[in-house]
Amino acid sequence: MAPRLLFVHAHPDDESLWTGGTIARHIAAGGDADLIVCTWAPGTSRHAEVVDAARILGLPREPIALGYADDRIPESAPGAPRFCEARFDSQVRVMVEHIRRLRPDAVVTYDPIGVYGHQDHIHTHRLADAAARAAAVPNIYRRLGDPWQVKSIYEVTATAWMIDILWEHVFDDMPVERLQGTPDHEVDLRVDIESAAIVDRKESAISAHHTEMDRSLAMKALMTLPPEIRRTLLATECYRRRDLTPGGIDLL
Repeated sequence: MAPRLLFVHAHPDDESLWTGGTIARHIAAGGDADLIVCTWAPGTSRHAEVVDAARILGLPREPIALGYADDRIPESAPGAPRFCEARFDSQVRVMVEHIRRLRPDAVVTYDPIGVYGHQDHIHTHRLADAAARAAAVPNIYRRLGDPWQVKSIYEVTATAWMIDILWEHVFDDMPVERLQGTPDHEVDLRVDIESAAIVDRKESAISAHHTEMDRSLAMKALMTLPPEIRRTLLATECYRRRDLTPGGIDLL
């Protein structure tokens, strides 16, 4: 039986870019999953886009929006605090309530450096990790439902070979500091998306994020790469695995 998954991402588009193939493949195989997006409130443009992307990937329910403001973009959640500046205990409490209600076997989020160092990604990693552990403790947040034990956390990461391709073809002319990818031997799970239909679905979900496609030079560069190079990147998703119970649970 396929595990029940909970994907926790910082922004609309991250779910498609970093884990879109895993989501689509999991759902196509009969699995169930939910998506939490930490920034961009309902009613904003990018929230509407993540709803469309989730539908394309096959998620059975709309994403859950925590509604915090994206870094440096206050219009992403008018009147709400920036995601990294909100009270952490309150954020953990909200996330624990979702975990206890949804009862996922595994939580999927970013690695400790947020894949490439984005502070919202790093904060999402910390939040998902803290909440997954707290959700299992009976004496914490006792009014938020019965305790629930997440078996494993999967952390999406970028390998050295991915970084090499990105820097050669995407970031070559951009004034950004080169990242260090995760060594292959430290990757616990490599999801290869062999189905062309699944990769097509991932590409369609990425393209649904029109606002970011218009704004981001890197996103435009990625999606206009020669098809064989673009598919090489998009058809592989890599994870580090941390088990919270003996043996944990396999993602796929």
